[in-house]
Amino acid sequence: MNDSTHHLSANYFIECIEQDSHDEATEYLERVETASTEKRKATVRALRPLANDDPSALKPLVSTLTAFLGDDERSIRLTTAKLFVAIAETDPDAVVPMVPALGERLGDDEEFYYVRARSAEALGYVARDHPGTVASPEVVADLQVGLSFDEPEVKEKLAKALEHIALGDPTRLKHQVATLATHLDDESELVRYHLCTVLAVVGCESPETLTDADGALVARLDDESTHVRRRAAEALGLLILATTEESSIRESILDDLKEQKVDSESFFRRRKRFALGAVNGAVGSSEVEAEIGTVEGIRATTGDAVAEITSPDGECPHCGLALPETSPPMCPRCGGPH
Repeated sequence: MNDSTHHLSANYFIECIEQDSHDEATEYLERVETASTEKRKATVRALRPLANDDPSALKPLVSTLTAFLGDDERSIRLTTAKLFVAIAETDPDAVVPMVPALGERLGDDEEFYYVRARSAEALGYVARDHPGTVASPEVVADLQVGLSFDEPEVKEKLAKALEHIALGDPTRLKHQVATLATHLDDESELVRYHLCTVLAVVGCESPETLTDADGALVARLDDESTHVRRRAAEALGLLILATTEESSIRESILDDLKEQKVDSESFFRRRKRFALGAVNGAVGSSEVEAEIGTVEGIRATTGDAVAEITSPDGECPHCGLALPETSPPMCPRCGGPH
């Protein structure tokens, strides 16, 4: 065991980082790799506040931190994966060299599921700017396979990563539409939302491929989540625009759309109008201005939707009204579902 760091503390390590003494910080980290389990734990834990407050400060240490992603101690691997998530979210370029290591964690079916989830999340953030680097056939396969059997927490991160891959390159997943559509009825609202968003993004560039998902998307028009319904309607509108007037798909989707009640949530109203306009050949300028049916528009609205979906119980996600524990399914103030 290497005890050359015994006289140095995690505080010294953080001070080196804060003072931009990158060589000293890297040297300390390299020594810690062979130190005791507690020393390794203390070192990676000390980086958490920096990852939250200033993840860019960790950029010079990324390559050295990779060793901790394969540490024998599960908690160290998890903390390291979380650090990569924080860095990738703000500076995806810095994590590009770590894509193979993150892919290895994701593809290890014996790995602790939270480590796999965080590895997928980090890969997703990198994929927004570097889809070709991340979305290898192996990584895409691991993300899709996990949707069938992984823990709910993992599936949400897998779906999120697939969404980011699509946003980085809308054509990257166009051959996976049928497979992804089989998961649109997942129990998790986040999984359903992310996957509907994937299909909507794919539809922006390759709308004809959505014929493999038309039934699953139509079923989501009855989803309990407004956010899922709006993305499904948006994707269906794009599919309709790509089909011929005599297509039975157009007629079937039109019937289903007309049955949908217009609720108070403007996003769904506008996307339903977009889809109906596509059926009738009348997609107007207001929809174009709102960027409905575009990759840019989807990218701009996804963050807010996820924030509302994941907002704590007890508050209406649409208007913020405080709700009692035993409240009706519709908000008494704005009428939105919760």
